[in-house]
Amino acid sequence: MSTVETAVGRFVWHDHMSGDPAAASRFYGELLGWEIEVWKPGEMDYPMIKVGDAQHGGFGPAQGGAPAHWLGHVAVDDADEAAVRVEASGGSIVAPAMDIPEVGRMVVVADPQGAILSLFTPADANWTPAEGVFVWDELMTTDVEGAKAFYGEVVGWESRDMDMGNGMTYTLFSSGGADRAGCMPLPPQAEGMPPAWLTYLGVEDVDATVEKAKSLGTSMVFMEPTDVMTVGRLAVIADATGAAVGLFRPVES
Repeated sequence: MSTVETAVGRFVWHDHMSGDPAAASRFYGELLGWEIEVWKPGEMDYPMIKVGDAQHGGFGPAQGGAPAHWLGHVAVDDADEAAVRVEASGGSIVAPAMDIPEVGRMVVVADPQGAILSLFTPADANWTPAEGVFVWDELMTTDVEGAKAFYGEVVGWESRDMDMGNGMTYTLFSSGGADRAGCMPLPPQAEGMPPAWLTYLGVEDVDATVEKAKSLGTSMVFMEPTDVMTVGRLAVIADATGAAVGLFRPVES
């Protein structure tokens, strides 16, 4: 079995899209110590996130006046076939399937509620995605049951609900015996915000990272550092370009 087959259903890459990729890369470099490695300088000039001698994601310009955001890429067997399933399941194509030379093929899609992500098929069957920087992806939506059906058809995710107490239910998406992402209803304080995927970054100290982000020009703290029982400590901020991102440290095992 190829490593691509074992990665199907997993978030394997993340791109930060904004009107100022240079400012975004500076912010995260200062906040988390990320290095930047430019792929194909003079040709593609694509700044990639380098941590621990591995590439984890990159920075690029937001298209069509879209607000700054993180775009997650989920591995699928065939991006074109997945795009067909998207439309058949009530979603839409945001950017048609395209080849990235030497890398793979991707299509950017929106689910029926409007949350956007990329479906990606790598060119190298032996490609192994790096781990340790982007630790979780979470869908906040207006229709959890609809999301379960859509992503089950398109990506092949199974779903199960967890009782988090206080009347809150959290949904886990999984495939191949591994948890891939989470899903929850848009919280009341997010009224008016569109459904979206939220990316979480692993940090050693959530509180200290939030304070440092404030000093570096973060535009908002959506959620101050909070403990989630049996899960860990997390916070959600808007970075210097306005993109929402989560910070997470798992509970000590």
